[in-house]
Amino acid sequence: MTLTPDHAAVFSPPAAGGRFAAGEDPAKRQQILAGAKRVFMKMGFDAASMNDVTREAGVSKGTLYVYFTNKEELFSAMIETERAAFVAAVRTALAEHDDPEAGLYEFGISFVTHMTDEKVISAMRTVLGVRDRMPELCQRFFKGPVNLRTIMRDFLERHIAEGTLEIDDIDLAAGQFLDLASGSFFKLRLFGSMEEPPPLDEIERVIRGAIRVFMAAYGARRHETA
Repeated sequence: MTLTPDHAAVFSPPAAGGRFAAGEDPAKRQQILAGAKRVFMKMGFDAASMNDVTREAGVSKGTLYVYFTNKEELFSAMIETERAAFVAAVRTALAEHDDPEAGLYEFGISFVTHMTDEKVISAMRTVLGVRDRMPELCQRFFKGPVNLRTIMRDFLERHIAEGTLEIDDIDLAAGQFLDLASGSFFKLRLFGSMEEPPPLDEIERVIRGAIRVFMAAYGARRHETA
């Protein structure tokens, strides 16, 4: 397994004597990121300062700068941590189902509930607000390297191999289900036309409709016997 700099901080073992080297204590790093999340969600990227984060996280400025050299790096790490946690949860939900419709249902409910949550919408708006200064952050946030589309692709490939789905263009099919599942919820929430997250019964209605359409297009065909 190749570790990125962020992962290395999480997986690095303690130094001799049971103490972590400077900047490598995963608990301290998470403490800082949790404080940063509260600050950025409350104040936005531009208004927030490293001093605000030190106060909210309960660490010294010296400790903060050992882990993160500037506000941009801290913000990027916070966004990546949140994104990775959600992606991992969705991957687990899909892996637990042998029935493609059950997997799509669990995925759809988790996806829409998460994407319309107030904290996620706020984070999205913040990321979009800094896209001119931090284009790479936006690319990582929306594209990956491991994102919802790649997880959906893995799920579809498994069911194609098992004979429960028939799909020629997997990338197209993965994008189609994401679009069907999100409906207009995400855009309405992102641009402020829907002030509150949609109720669960409405999410379920949309997801069930998305599954019907998707399975009508890609469900394995039943060959009639003579």
